[in-house]
Amino acid sequence: MIDQQLLRQTVEQTIDGTDAFIVSINVGADNRICVEIDSMTGVDIDTCVAITRAIEAAFDRDKEDYELEVGSAGLTSPFKVREQYEKNIGNQIEVLTADGRKIRGRLVEITPDGSVFTIEVPTKVKEEGKKRPVVVDRPESIAVADTKEVRYLIDFK
Repeated sequence: MIDQQLLRQTVEQTIDGTDAFIVSINVGADNRICVEIDSMTGVDIDTCVAITRAIEAAFDRDKEDYELEVGSAGLTSPFKVREQYEKNIGNQIEVLTADGRKIRGRLVEITPDGSVFTIEVPTKVKEEGKKRPVVVDRPESIAVADTKEVRYLIDFK
């Protein structure tokens, strides 16, 4: 069985000194290793190759065979770690809450411990003296634990 602690340590050493961070590392029962990384500036192929080579150097395929996949977290994949929230501050996101509501808004901040984030949600408000409602951005704080999924919102407008 692949040692997950050594695997994580190998990946961390390889990306040390860069702005890349680990999103997830999964090892299946069939020794299928899947490493997802991300970066504040984007993930390039050279980073993926460096991680692949480091893993192949640390784990001998002759002793234990494995399948290896190293890649970036997709643009539309759900956020899994605090760094992904930090990367997307100022961007539009879509939140699916645990109670089934869909909320769209601009990510404003995430707490240092990564437990709560704040988004500005466009809301129609009827102001006195005006005939039509006005759209106002209202801040809404949401606990990460109260969400099913949070992802970057691609808008083609």
